[in-house]
Amino acid sequence: MTYTLAELCIAAAAEAWRGNGEVLASGIGLVPRLAASLAKASFAPELMMTDGEAYLVEAPVPVGKRGAYVPQVEGCMTYARVFDVVYRGHRHAMTGPVQVDRFGQQNISAVGDYRRPKAALLGVRGIPGNTINHINSMFVPNHSTRVFVSGEVDMVSGVGYNPARLGGGRSDRFVDLRLIVTDLAVLDFGGADHAIRVRHLHPGIGFDQVQAATGFPLEGRESATETPAPTAEQLHLIRNLLDPHDVRATVFKENPPGDRRRAA
Repeated sequence: MTYTLAELCIAAAAEAWRGNGEVLASGIGLVPRLAASLAKASFAPELMMTDGEAYLVEAPVPVGKRGAYVPQVEGCMTYARVFDVVYRGHRHAMTGPVQVDRFGQQNISAVGDYRRPKAALLGVRGIPGNTINHINSMFVPNHSTRVFVSGEVDMVSGVGYNPARLGGGRSDRFVDLRLIVTDLAVLDFGGADHAIRVRHLHPGIGFDQVQAATGFPLEGRESATETPAPTAEQLHLIRNLLDPHDVRATVFKENPPGDRRRAA
């Protein structure tokens, strides 16, 4: 069965929530949201999920126009209750940083000198509190050295495993970074001292290609395996239940196939 790169990334990113238990799954952005939804709709029904407004739902709400669809509300989830969940560590968020460094520190705030930035973005939003309180993963749609930078990110928005930032009584005891899913590979923090490691290479992509697009040494050259293809059940859920309007086709330019060898 053929599948697109977006569908491959959605299935790969869904794995971030496997085995998490009853936590609030927050996918920020289209692919992370569809990934969290796929996890809940298939192998992790215990995940808590909201309608994006103020209610917990029994089933993921489809993206795009809802038409006659009515969310299956199962409880109230006010902003205050979200903070209760965050502070207790019962949440796993997947975000989309503009820069990531070798320590897993994220930047969503500004590119360039902070006093005179080339680009001012979102600010740090909730990333500092998220990254010191609960599990976090990331989605990067354009794997390049502009995102995976050689030094430290221009503005540390999300906490990582940087020992130089952990003096003065600070601790990374509750920092828990899991996966980074990109258009080339699936990375994790399973290397020495939480070094970023290549766990999977997308079909048709080699380790050297991923390393060349990364500004720091990667681990996993010998252990990386091919990213598992979405199953027939997963493709059915994505195409017919979670994203029936094919909004995912807009994620990558020209909506390439998941196996790049098919595009050659």
